[in-house]
Amino acid sequence: MPLSTQDIKRLRRIGHHLKPVLIFGDKGLSDNFVEELNLRLEDHELIKVKVNAETRDDRAAIVQALTEKGSAELIQRIGNIALLYRPAQKPSPKLSNILRYQNA
Repeated sequence: MPLSTQDIKRLRRIGHHLKPVLIFGDKGLSDNFVEELNLRLEDHELIKVKVNAETRDDRAAIVQALTEKGSAELIQRIGNIALLYRPAQKPSPKLSNILRYQNA
């Protein structure tokens, strides 16, 4: 289900103060990285990922692959930081960035 403009604005507001929880480096898109990505998305719902790549095109391709592998929605990409969202099956009030910053 596509997100509305209001939802995207709210997620961008929440994500503004988050720190990257994953850093995509030179080891590529390994199975372990995808597993960690899925785990972080399930726990936090909204995460920042730092992508270390040489060119814009490389960063765009990596972010596209991350959204596909993680079944996530790209909320925003600025420079080498991508903000990804995927609703959790059972969100945890202590871990979910959406629930913790509900009033943002």
